[in-house]
Parts: sequence; structure tokens; C-alpha cells
Amino acid sequence: MIYSRSSLENQLSGSIPTELGELDSLEYLGLFRNQLTGGIPTELGELGSLEYLGLFRNQLTGGIPTELGELGSLEYLYLYGNDLTGGIDGGICDLRLQNLTLLVLEADCDVCNASPADCCSGCLVD
Repeated sequence: MIYSRSSLENQLSGSIPTELGELDSLEYLGLFRNQLTGGIPTELGELGSLEYLGLFRNQLTGGIPTELGELGSLEYLYLYGNDLTGGIDGGICDLRLQNLTLLVLEADCDVCNASPADCCSGCLVD
């Protein structure tokens, strides 16, 4: 079983493999400070044990998948430093504001500003 996967500052490029969604025991996924492109795979919403998701400082584009709102164990979500568009879905915000499981949610300010009030714990300008 894999409980943790971190590939930080390895200059990884290309898209995030959808197959990561099959690692159902994964608790920590840190793919930050790389050169990853494309969208955030919806399959990451299948990682029911995931507590930490760090995708910051890549070149990710598109919206934030609503499926991430299914991550009931998620405590830390870092998305800033990408080219993501739109806001953060209400289901993801519910993890922070109602379920109180999501302790930290940081994204770029334009993403946070397009989201429900108080959804982000912090916004960053790159």
C-alpha cells in the first residue's frame, strides 16, 4: 500500500496521471513546484483517505473539479501558483465551513474571490 507520494521540485512535466485516483489508501499527495500542465484530474476525488493535496506552483489550468468535495478526510488543500480559473465549488467549501475537516485551503486570490465567502483560508498573489 502507498500512503504517501511526494514529488516536489523534481521538474516533473506533463499532466497529472488519472491513475493516481486508484491509490485509495493514499493520504499525502505533494506534486508542488514542478512543471505540471493540464487540468486537475477528477479521479483525485476518489482518494477517500487523502488528507493533504499540494498542487501549488505548477502550470495547471482549467477549473477545480467538484469531485474534490468528496474528499471527506482532506485537511490541507494548496492550489495557488497555477493558472486555474473560476471559483471553488460549494462542496469543497463545505469541507471547510460546515464539516470543519478542511483546515487549510489556499488558492490564488482570483480563484478565492470567485468562491463563496470565507471558503479560502488564505489567498496568494504570485
